[in-house]
Amino acid sequence: LGQSDKISNFSPARPLGSVSVVCRRFSRRSLTSSRASTSSSRSIIHCMSSVTDVPPVSETKSNFLKAYKRPIPSIYNTVLQELIVQQHLMRYKRTYRYDPVFALGFVTVYDQLMEGYPSDQDRDAIFKAYVEALNEDPKQYRIDAQKIEEWARTQTSASLVDFSTRDGEVEALLKDIAGRAGSKEGFSYSRFFAVGLFRLLELAGATDPTVLDKLCASLNINKKSVDRDLDVYRNLLSKLVQAKELLKEYVEREKKKRGERAESQKTNETISKCMGDSLYIPSFLVERKP
Repeated sequence: LGQSDKISNFSPARPLGSVSVVCRRFSRRSLTSSRASTSSSRSIIHCMSSVTDVPPVSETKSNFLKAYKRPIPSIYNTVLQELIVQQHLMRYKRTYRYDPVFALGFVTVYDQLMEGYPSDQDRDAIFKAYVEALNEDPKQYRIDAQKIEEWARTQTSASLVDFSTRDGEVEALLKDIAGRAGSKEGFSYSRFFAVGLFRLLELAGATDPTVLDKLCASLNINKKSVDRDLDVYRNLLSKLVQAKELLKEYVEREKKKRGERAESQKTNETISKCMGDSLYIPSFLVERKP
């Protein structure tokens, strides 16, 4: 990979119903701490936000609404508003540090949430407005998520767990996470991170439940926390599927009603036209007064 294609650890500092209940619980913790460091293989810039740099939640939400002004259906908007509040709290936590595994987790959640959105163009525009409202780079989220996905597709259950024995860009990233998580300094676990791990297992085709145990152990991550957060994620997806099915049924009913009304109106117009024709009296039959 060229320098511009490398996975980034850069996070720009400023200023550069039931579904709702589940989503509100979705993320309470944040990502990793930020400090500047370099290595022989790559340069990594880590950014931290001072307390004075932290904007209020209302500003982040306002930035999102200003960037995307079109109405969003409530089934999507309710969850988006919950997520952006949670991610704001993570983004501006003092120890926050951008993490490509976290980015993969967020991208996975967003794409699952917005699946079936009426317009692909609007879905992408909402993603851009959402991430930029947090003063981060939406392109970098997508690029890093794609690269780590491509890496995971080339892995097996064994190689995924044994990342520490190999060299490579993603392997170096995972080693860095394991080191910080093991030292209890510079790493703050989050539920988006848990989803990112789960996505790696999916792409590697790791179906054995023990693989997640081994991966968490290799990364020095608490497996119980991951299990709990993945249960929340699955619950969220289940409720979203149900809500979308209800919305689909409602749209189909309304479409059917509109069709029936249009057909009824067409029938009435035809009847009126026929009645008008049957009452027509030729002028030569009309009695003329002398």
